Amino acid sequence: MVERTLIIIKPDGVQRHIVGEIIGRFEKKGLKLVAAKFVQLSEKQVGQVYAVHREKPFFKPMVKFLSSSPVLLMVWEAEGVINMTRKMMGATFGLYAEPGSIRGDFSCSERYNLIHGSDSPESAQQEIKLFFAPNEIIDYKLTNSPWLYVKSASPKK
Repeated sequence: MVERTLIIIKPDGVQRHIVGEIIGRFEKKGLKLVAAKFVQLSEKQVGQVYAVHREKPFFKPMVKFLSSSPVLLMVWEAEGVINMTRKMMGATFGLYAEPGSIRGDFSCSERYNLIHGSDSPESAQQEIKLFFAPNEIIDYKLTNSPWLYVKSASPKK
């Protein structure tokens, strides 16, 4: 089933000039970009995205950090996109992320982790609604989708 996920390239990704590298990885994987905005988030908006962490000690510093500089908000679409993007991002902190993942290749921090991705279809739906109106998400067909989304490895006879 085709699903959508919200991906946020955080201030450290923007400030380190690796936005294009991150987008390129998702494009090379074959994911479809259906919406994007470059914005400065307010503390209130960050608090809405991370509301489940409100009582944790890292919440206030995280809100301050994520509202300190512009971020790139994106909606990506594909079958299984949430699991794929989470694997591509790697473990939460770069210090522990496997090489080859975004965080494993570009982060060695236990605080700043470059990127956010929705963790479930339900959270993706809620997060996308926070930042994108339905008319801002573009529905289109990728011309190369027959080569990207084949489920069977064996040819039909």
